[in-house]
Amino acid sequence: MTVQDALGKEIYEAEKTGVPIAPFTETYPDITVDDAYQAQLEYVEKRQADGAVVKGKKIGLTSLAMQEMLGVDRPDYGHIFDDMIHEEGKPIDTGQYIKPRVEFEIAFVLKHDIDGATVTRENVVEAIDYAVPAAEIIDSRIRDWKIKFEDTVADNGSSAGAVFGKGQAKLGNIDLPSVRMEVFKNGAKLDEGYGSAVLGDPLEAVVWLAKALHQYDITLKAGEVVLAGALTKAVNVESGDTFKAAFDDLGEVEVKFS
Repeated sequence: MTVQDALGKEIYEAEKTGVPIAPFTETYPDITVDDAYQAQLEYVEKRQADGAVVKGKKIGLTSLAMQEMLGVDRPDYGHIFDDMIHEEGKPIDTGQYIKPRVEFEIAFVLKHDIDGATVTRENVVEAIDYAVPAAEIIDSRIRDWKIKFEDTVADNGSSAGAVFGKGQAKLGNIDLPSVRMEVFKNGAKLDEGYGSAVLGDPLEAVVWLAKALHQYDITLKAGEVVLAGALTKAVNVESGDTFKAAFDDLGEVEVKFS
């Protein structure tokens, strides 16, 4: 068994058991970014063997603040599975996670495949069917969120769940960088941000993703959803919390936790 296989298995077991593990960057100090993505793919294979279906991708570390926090200069990505997608308005059990956090972003539903070998911003615009408001639940299978870049990459980009609002906007009807979002926790305003926080334009994040996936022969496919990256910082979640994010020209998404 390779180191990458071992790491993927550790993440898979930690997620299943709810028992966090030590940072890979401590246990395997020579781990590379490629090792981490190979470990993620091993984890993905194990999830698929259990019957989980890939429904899309998430992009993380798209804001300067998050990159500076981890000391990196690039985003990362993870896979979204069918059993990670929750119905809006239905309370989500926090007990299924280790230390969950929630963040809010713009997501895109694809109507065409995107070829990372030849991707351009124009290709991405043509491939997107519509944008939707989204909440992403993130969780770390690494103990106490003590992560470096390679840790979160191996840990499927710290992906844990997603909720999508009912609003849909065609790209011609929305100026993504200028979209303003307000976040509310239990009815009180918590934060606000703009689409420009995501690499200047959320569409640029999708271009980056397609190119990054191409390195591992992965294609973005029609029907998949892409969570383009958080507009504001992630916040901790506790049982009983209700969060809502309201986006200009896009609508709202609400997440309840039990």
